[in-house]
Amino acid sequence: MVVSALSFLAGLLLVQQLPVLPDIKWLMVGGVLAGIIAWLRYWRCLFFVIGVLWAVLFAMHRLSDRLPEQLEGIDVPVKGYIADLPEQDEKHVRFDFIVTDAAPEISSKIRLNWYYPDREIKAGQHWSFAVRLKRVHGNMNPGGFDYERWLFTEGVGATGYVRPNPQPVLLGSDSAWNSVAVWRQSITDQLSHTLSDSQSLALIKALTIGDGNSITQEQWEVFRKTGTTHLVVISGSHIGLVAGLVYFLVLRLWAWTGLLAWSPQKVAAVSALAVAVFYSGLAGFSVPTQRSVVMLSIVMAAIILQRNSRPFNTLATAMFAVLIFDPLAVLSAGFWLSFLAVSLIVYAVSGRLGKLGYFWGTIKVNWATSVGLSPLLLLFFQQVSLIAPLANLVAVPVISLLVVPLSLLAVIVMFISPLLAGKLFFLADYALQGLWWLLVHLTKIPLASINHAQPSYWALLFAVPGILLLLAPVGIPARWLSLVMFLPLVFTDLKRPETGDINMTLLDVGQGLSVVVQTANHLLVYDTGAKFSDQSDAGQSVLLPFLRVQGVDKIDSLIISHGDNDHIGGTTSLMRGIATEKVLTSVPQQLSEHSPVKCTVGQSWLWDGVRFTMLAPQQGFVSENNNSCVLKIQSEHGTVLLTGDVEAAAESWLVQTYGEALKADVLVAPHHGSKTSSTAGFLQAVQPDYVLIPAGYRNQFGHPHKSILARYQQINAKWLNSADSGAITVNVKNNAFAVWAMRDAESKYWNFK
Repeated sequence: MVVSALSFLAGLLLVQQLPVLPDIKWLMVGGVLAGIIAWLRYWRCLFFVIGVLWAVLFAMHRLSDRLPEQLEGIDVPVKGYIADLPEQDEKHVRFDFIVTDAAPEISSKIRLNWYYPDREIKAGQHWSFAVRLKRVHGNMNPGGFDYERWLFTEGVGATGYVRPNPQPVLLGSDSAWNSVAVWRQSITDQLSHTLSDSQSLALIKALTIGDGNSITQEQWEVFRKTGTTHLVVISGSHIGLVAGLVYFLVLRLWAWTGLLAWSPQKVAAVSALAVAVFYSGLAGFSVPTQRSVVMLSIVMAAIILQRNSRPFNTLATAMFAVLIFDPLAVLSAGFWLSFLAVSLIVYAVSGRLGKLGYFWGTIKVNWATSVGLSPLLLLFFQQVSLIAPLANLVAVPVISLLVVPLSLLAVIVMFISPLLAGKLFFLADYALQGLWWLLVHLTKIPLASINHAQPSYWALLFAVPGILLLLAPVGIPARWLSLVMFLPLVFTDLKRPETGDINMTLLDVGQGLSVVVQTANHLLVYDTGAKFSDQSDAGQSVLLPFLRVQGVDKIDSLIISHGDNDHIGGTTSLMRGIATEKVLTSVPQQLSEHSPVKCTVGQSWLWDGVRFTMLAPQQGFVSENNNSCVLKIQSEHGTVLLTGDVEAAAESWLVQTYGEALKADVLVAPHHGSKTSSTAGFLQAVQPDYVLIPAGYRNQFGHPHKSILARYQQINAKWLNSADSGAITVNVKNNAFAVWAMRDAESKYWNFK
């Protein structure tokens, strides 16, 4: 079964690498091929072909529910209900909306924003809206979160926002008896009331109903650095541990009663499975909990049917069942981490001579999972916590054996006896505060976590047998070779520019600007994109992941062109996450805590054969856009010009001051391609070969303006828009330019085309 399940998995993985899905005729060919293979009884090959066919069919069905282009940007009426707990902040509420009545082309599940709603929004409410939708689209950057992939796996076919006119109409609400979402909404409302003064409210919500929306970025950072993020969300480990605890308690209690008409093992298995389903329901039957319930169902079915199966066969059967149910699970990092963690535990503790006690057994499990998962953590997140074994040694029993059982029990009795529930929550809160104190202090240990460049796949191929050898039983010869097999992970081959070369990446931060410039031994960041809310900004979601995947651990210079949110918004998160030596800006008063230097005309420095020169600002314009820091980057191979948000007045001053010295091969479009910028005289002075436009998809300002694009064409400049191209990288070397658009080079079949 193990090989068959892995063959099926390989077929699914193959499809996920395709830029475009095959058409229906290839499915017919695949069906015929599957029939021939079945007739020849090549069963393992058959599982592979079935995996390919199932993945293609599932993906085709999912893509067929996406919004057609002709319905973008127009108001359409829809009726439906709010599917899950809304995410709220000071400006808007975001929620998934299941459409029950609309035009046939409208997707059945859409993700909506409602800005400044005039009433309380709750799960299970039925509404009539006028909405303005757009096709699934997200930022696309190296190392960044693939929002389009996430929406695809969640079955969301369009995103948009609620229009204020005509006014939304509340049609009714489901009851808690026929809607899990309403049930969870009732629990979260009661938790907010009962624990209104608790410092651990956000964590208790996350651990009981899977609602992590209230957890702050600072808290997530502590969990990441200590390797305990998996304990904060309702994951397979929580459900498995709670189910295991119930199993052993019921087993002992049932045997003690003497009612042996039903086998204690069967009663315990049924009880454990029922609790697992209940806990998964509290989490809204999220995808990770669904996987856990499927796995537990197979394990408990083996107990109920009295089947003695090998652990890896059981695990393979569970994986096969999960992938049949949801073939897109292979696109989730959680799928790989959860199954690999269980596999490592089984490999490390099963079939060994002698039995370890609880303490030493826990240490061994923590050691096995921490070391064994490190290659995948580097691949997915470019970060590994060195204190994770120690942190989890304390956190796992506190969370899984104390906080979660107490909190779940409190949730059950909360609607019956609020007083008793309050006492139970007090104990859980006290335990969480003590654990939080410990985790915060652990993060202060030097090298508590390390960031490292993303390893190559060939390095992972060496690491996997290295892990198996390292965790092999004592007595296996040459176990020390495992350390040698880990070396390719450590010594990652980073492609640095050579002396005199320039690598510039215009990051896709939506309607904003962020540029990273690399020379042989230095790195500069120009602007940091926007801040979207207290919990989200481009520095955290785009810049830091990009720098980590590049193996960067220091910014030599950070330039903030001016004080608009879409240029300065991600600065705090960026500087909190990575060391920054120098900050230059035209608005030092807004960054006073970072000891900035005001950027002025004449500032210049030389890095690795590349000259950086500040061309502006010199005089104070009324418009803050016109006071943007303008930077010229020049080497013997070519020149790049970064202009911030300068408009016509500043452009005119630049032309009068520098004339032909403005000439550059690559121009980052002033003010996102606004019609108030890119004047004809300025473009004639610069004469760029390439113009890179930082603009958001279907942004409200209409950037880039059609008349500006026409001007770029008139000077024979090639232009690329980050909204259509994703991150754009320009390599300047050997008197030539290599321009690489991520959306063209690395798109998969689910990405925006």
